[in-house]
Amino acid sequence: MQLQGIHHVSINVQDVEAAVNFYCSVLGLEQLARPDLGFPGAWLKSGAQEVHLLGIESTAPPKEQHFAFAVTDLAQVQDSLEQAGIKCSKTMEIEGVCLQAFTHDPSGNMLEFNQRL
Repeated sequence: MQLQGIHHVSINVQDVEAAVNFYCSVLGLEQLARPDLGFPGAWLKSGAQEVHLLGIESTAPPKEQHFAFAVTDLAQVQDSLEQAGIKCSKTMEIEGVCLQAFTHDPSGNMLEFNQRL
């Protein structure tokens, strides 16, 4: 078996419209056409990968569970989030590997921004 990479991650959101606004207007993801699946949601694209938003009632997201966006300039991402009024963690470094910072979407899902060294 040989996997080709991650096609998408699906996350539950409380308010699809607020989540789409955050991911598209703030983070710059592209909204894709989505077929009627019988429940609210949205498909978004970041590079070659997708984030699927599921408007399904759920428990709170697990505290440490997250997914990461690859970025080329972490400081610029942090500045953009701050300008949008979104709190982001301070930069952390995994020595010789990456710089990283974390934030949460409107539903409390944790996101990492990862700049490889």
